[in-house]
Order: sequence, then C-alpha cells, then structure tokens
Amino acid sequence: MANFLDAAIEIAREAGEVLMAHRGVAFELKGEHDLVTAADRASEKLVIQRLRQRFPEHGIFAEEGGRAALEAPLRWYIDPLDGTTNFAHGYPMWNVTLALAKDEEVIAGVVYDPLNRELFAAERGAGARLNGAPIHVSKAPTLNESLVSTGFPSRRRHQNVNIHFYYQLAMLTHGVRRSGSAAIDLAYTACGRIEAFWEFGLNPWDMAAGTLLVEEAGGRVSGMRGEALDLHGKYLLADNGLIHAEIVELFAEIFRGEYRNEMPGLPATEWEVQHG
Repeated sequence: MANFLDAAIEIAREAGEVLMAHRGVAFELKGEHDLVTAADRASEKLVIQRLRQRFPEHGIFAEEGGRAALEAPLRWYIDPLDGTTNFAHGYPMWNVTLALAKDEEVIAGVVYDPLNRELFAAERGAGARLNGAPIHVSKAPTLNESLVSTGFPSRRRHQNVNIHFYYQLAMLTHGVRRSGSAAIDLAYTACGRIEAFWEFGLNPWDMAAGTLLVEEAGGRVSGMRGEALDLHGKYLLADNGLIHAEIVELFAEIFRGEYRNEMPGLPATEWEVQHG
C-alpha cells in the first residue's frame, strides 16, 4: 500500500505545479453556476496519464470526465482541482485530491494544497500525516466548544435544506466556516483546526481522501443520521469523534423539523427533507 500512497503523493505534487502555473486563467460555465477552467482539465489529464502509466489495471473515476475500468477492484477517485470557483476568483482555498479504494473502502488518500505547501496523506491502518508529521483530530468535547464547517451547492443556495443545519450549528458553536473546498475542510478536521464538517450532495471524489484522513487521525465519519458512510451517498458528517453523538442527535432533531433556535423569518414547522 505504501507504493500506492507514495505514487499518489508524487502525482499530487506534480498536479499542484500544473495548477500553480494556470493561476489567472479564464473560466467557463459547465452549468448555470458551476465553473470549469483549463487548470481542471490540465491537472486531470496529468493525473490520469501518470496513474495509467503506473497502475494500468486500476480503475479511474475523475470529476471532469476521466473514466476507466470502473469495475476494477482497485479504483482511484480524483478531483484535479477541488475548489474551482475559489481558484477562478483568486480565493486561496483550493487543492488537488486523490484517493484509492479497494472494493469501495478507501485505503490511501492525499489532499495537496500547493499555495500553502501542505500535503495531507493517509493510508488505512497507518495514521494520517501533514508534511510527514503525524496529525490528530481535536480534543474539544462538546459542540459548544467547537468550530465547524459546511458547504453549499453552486445552484439555488437559498433553497437548499442545509440552511436549517447551518443556522442551528451557528447558534450552538464557536461558528460555522464555509471554505468552498470539501477536501480542505476534511483535512482541517483531521488535523484539529476544526471539530466537524458536514455537507449534502458531495461526490465520491470530493470526500474519499478526506474521510480517510479523518478516520486515520482518530476521528469519525458517517452519514448525517449516524449511519455507515457511503461514498455515493446523499450526505456526509466527519468530526473528532467526541462530539459525534451530540451532533447526530442535533441533526435528527433538524430532520424532524425541530429547532432549538427558531429560524428567523421561517416557521418552526416540520418540512420534508428531499435528501433522505
């Protein structure tokens, strides 16, 4: 497995150089609000090329369309530029992330932030590291002592169910951050900079590497109802483990339409959650 992780680290660093060289390029719309840049495409092209050279029998599942041997027992999940909107606007919160899964269990993962020269890496059963040094989740014991993070979709943010969760967590914690990069949020959870991260509607490449980082750093990952994590599922919760039961209990209340703090301008009545 170390061979896989070493390869991922080397490829992530190389892809990071490609992204750095593409700063300032124009972007295109691939949806009403979703952006794609030449940097996304160039980074993905390099990553896939390198993986095919080293591991031709492995499957590949990449954000910008790179697909190969999806039935293979070993499959790479790739986000060549996580935080494209940030990148396109010059906002310094983006990265490249790679993860290798065996039969849908992530066994190696890397999140590389070229701007800050921070490389987070983990392999199953061997811990998580930041630039080679071991990392661990925070020891905050309650939500009241926690800083947390979440994300919102590019489209129809005002209609997204997550606003209910955002508000309740904002009222009960030290605050809620929104970086625009799920992999960074997960890496920051793993190294103790924040206590928890949750989000609806992520893709496997958004969370594969980061969830392994959290687990190997001593944290916990699951669905937002506390169920086992599904990389192809509807939502994600990752935290330091100490606040897991508390946050799952809070989420259960919100799913039922029960609010500890009434939403301003919104009735505190039960509503249908389309996400499960």
